[in-house]
Amino acid sequence: MTPAPVYDSTRGETGANFEHATLRGLAGDGGLYVPRAWPAAPAELWTAPMTYPMRAAQTLAPFAAGTIDSPALADMAAHAYAGFDEAEVTPVSDLDQGLHLLELYHGPTLAFKDLALQLLGRVFDFLLAERDERRIILGATSGDTGAAAIEACRRSAHLSVVMLHPRGRVSAVQRRLMTTVDAPNIHNLAVDGSFDDCQRMVKTLLRQGRLDGDERAFAAINSINLVRVLAQSVYYMSAIAALGGGPVNICVPTGNFGNAFAAYAAAQMGAPVGRIALATNRNDILHRVVTTGRYEPAQAVETLSPAMDIQKASNFERLVYDLKDRDPAATARAMAGVDDGRGLVLSDTEHARLAGRFTSVRVDDAETVETLRQVHSDTGRVIDPHTAVGVAAARRAFADDGVPTLIAATAHPAKFPETVADAIGAHPALPSRLADLMERAEHVETLPADAAALARYMKEHV
Repeated sequence: MTPAPVYDSTRGETGANFEHATLRGLAGDGGLYVPRAWPAAPAELWTAPMTYPMRAAQTLAPFAAGTIDSPALADMAAHAYAGFDEAEVTPVSDLDQGLHLLELYHGPTLAFKDLALQLLGRVFDFLLAERDERRIILGATSGDTGAAAIEACRRSAHLSVVMLHPRGRVSAVQRRLMTTVDAPNIHNLAVDGSFDDCQRMVKTLLRQGRLDGDERAFAAINSINLVRVLAQSVYYMSAIAALGGGPVNICVPTGNFGNAFAAYAAAQMGAPVGRIALATNRNDILHRVVTTGRYEPAQAVETLSPAMDIQKASNFERLVYDLKDRDPAATARAMAGVDDGRGLVLSDTEHARLAGRFTSVRVDDAETVETLRQVHSDTGRVIDPHTAVGVAAARRAFADDGVPTLIAATAHPAKFPETVADAIGAHPALPSRLADLMERAEHVETLPADAAALARYMKEHV
């Protein structure tokens, strides 16, 4: 029998089980949960043909051992991916010159977040039903997480969702995929501030565990939740299998580092992942830390790839923990500097280890638009601006590398119609099931960028 895994916080709390790490999301000391040891996954997960749900269930089984049995996990995965538009769930298509698009936008809300959240929502419901409890999902979104979380939980009997987004900084389609959901357990909040402000407000309340006088504990569904990252690692294994099972490089348009850390997690489990390229826009904190070893938050600026307009990448803490040889005290000291705005500086050894696995490329808006135009002109394909950042970065990072490169195509182009139309002269169409999205009524409230205001709203309305 597979032993039950143990999860520790990057900042010192130890000994959580799968249930606790999943439902809590953020550790009590402010750290992020990581497995005490990465299991060695069987090679057939990236070499053998199998359905996507089967691959997902087998990948997550050792992490959930002792809490969720394999048949229950397989059933959750089967239902999670049944509604995707493509039978393969995440098909891989050729672009050019050894570059391949990993299509992650065929789920219900047209973004890669659906791959993890459709499964995580079912895991939450399973665990809460076993405990006869209700929880409040409290999250922040830079564009796609919110819609995916809401869609995953809108029919849940055990979960209410409070989702924050930066007002005016997500596309109209992204916003409406959230705000047009009319369900009593769904609460959309537009914050007068940046995504980083939203994330800060959420973290402040998550540290409290629950609102005063409310028996419902908070739960995190953002990529600070480890299970979300683990579920995202599945599509990298699936894509490697689609390309023959050999070594690949991976290029990830990244803001919060969750999708990139999922590629790293696949490598930690044994998948043949070579270099991982971090594709950033002008919000380039991850590019700066890879190239200089200095992780220094700055003011977020608006770009044409808004889901990446982040200057404090929450999941980077998990990598810092590994770079510091899994020393929680050293990680806590380093992250204290990040939390108070000073940033952190990696040692030469730590920086060399980071650069040994990761490379990075910064792509501005002009190059994003030109890449959109060029891909359409040369191939007839329409991609979204975040994927365009990834394509531009991959071409620079892995030119003449000789190793197949997977580019995470993270969103459907119809989520960003104005940017795409400006580049190629035509508006990308939404799938027919969403054709009337722009006419649906919205349900949203506006808040200042203040954690106390968020707490007051929740006490009154949730």
